[in-house]
Amino acid sequence: MKKIFALSTFTLMAAAPAVAGPYVNLETNQKFDTGDYTSTLTEAHVGWETKLGKSSKFYIQGGPAIKFIDDGDNQSLASGKMGIKSALTERLSVYGELKAYTGDEYNFDTLAVGVKSGLKYSF
Repeated sequence: MKKIFALSTFTLMAAAPAVAGPYVNLETNQKFDTGDYTSTLTEAHVGWETKLGKSSKFYIQGGPAIKFIDDGDNQSLASGKMGIKSALTERLSVYGELKAYTGDEYNFDTLAVGVKSGLKYSF
């Protein structure tokens, strides 16, 4: 069943682009180790986004997450993200994000933390 779920949700699910103010975001990410499926993390967040100056936006979001583990017990977690997006030119932007979620159930003594950054060029 878990493998069927993973295959059916292989693509990233996300809410419509947010405008300044509150929003909801649903996101699913699958993990594969050396080609073998290991888990799916589905997050259901409530967030808030605001402008910073003319060309930047800041966002923060959080809520529950469910980790579906292949051949293991599913876990209910808490997760959150915060980030910034900024236009460098009309076509080039930069972004950065800090993400954290509880490592095992709602145990806040163990947090998994990740950082993402990148550039986006629009044609």
